[in-house]
Amino acid sequence: MDWGRAKSVLIYAFLVLNLLLCYQLWMDLRDQATANLDFTSLSAETQAVMEQKGIRVLSPIPAATPQLPDITYIYSGEEQNAPPVLLKEPIDSGLMYSSFPELSEALQGEIPDIAGYRFDSQESEVGKFVLHPLVDQKYSLFRVKLELINSNQKIVAYRSPKIEIVATGSDNENADVQKVLPASQALSSLIEKYFPADAVVKEIELGYYGELFNSESQVASPMWRFWLEDGSAYYVDAISADIISPKTTE
Repeated sequence: MDWGRAKSVLIYAFLVLNLLLCYQLWMDLRDQATANLDFTSLSAETQAVMEQKGIRVLSPIPAATPQLPDITYIYSGEEQNAPPVLLKEPIDSGLMYSSFPELSEALQGEIPDIAGYRFDSQESEVGKFVLHPLVDQKYSLFRVKLELINSNQKIVAYRSPKIEIVATGSDNENADVQKVLPASQALSSLIEKYFPADAVVKEIELGYYGELFNSESQVASPMWRFWLEDGSAYYVDAISADIISPKTTE
C-alpha cells in the first residue's frame, strides 16, 4: 500500500471537509442575521415575491414617518469639474471611522462647515470619501457631495460644494409639511416591480434628493434611498411615491 499517497488523500479530504463546514457556518450566520431583521411591516404578498425572486434585505426597515416639507437650495455643482484643493497638512484618514468630531475639528480651518456633513460609506470609494450636507442637521442631501481625497491613509485634498439651503421646514412655518411614505411601502413597490432577481438591499435611508440644475434656486424632496449590494441606488419620493431607478431617465 502506498502510505504516502493515502496520507495525501486523507489530508485533501480533511481540507475539503473543513471548507464545507466553513461554508455551512457562513450560511447559518447569514440566515441568522436575516432572521433577526423584522419583515412584519411587509405584506405576505411582498414577502412571497422576495422569496420567489431571491431578494434579500440586510438592512433594518425604518419605522419612522416624520412630517417633512420640500426644501429650497442654491447649488451650481461647479466644484465637480474643478481640481481638488490640497490640504495644508494631511489628516489621518482613520478619523473618518474612529472619530468624525475630531476629523471635523482638524479640517474646520479649511472646510468651515464640515460638521454639517454626514459620511456616506456607500458612495465612497478607494481614494475618495463622500459626504453629504445635512438638512436640519439630520437628513442627507444626497445629490450634493463633499469629497475628501485620501492617499496612503492620509486625507490630502478636498472638493467642497458651494451650497446654500435657503428654506427648510424649521425656517418656514408656512411650509407645506406632509407625513412621509413608510419605508416598508416604498420597499414593497421596489421588490414587486423594480428590483432584479437576487437583489440584496444593504442600506435604507431617508434624505433629500434634488436635480442639479445651474439656476438661482432648486427644490429637493424627501426621498427614501435604497442601496443595493451591486452598487446601484433606487430613490422613492417619500411624498408622491414616484420612483427613480438606475434605468429611468431623469
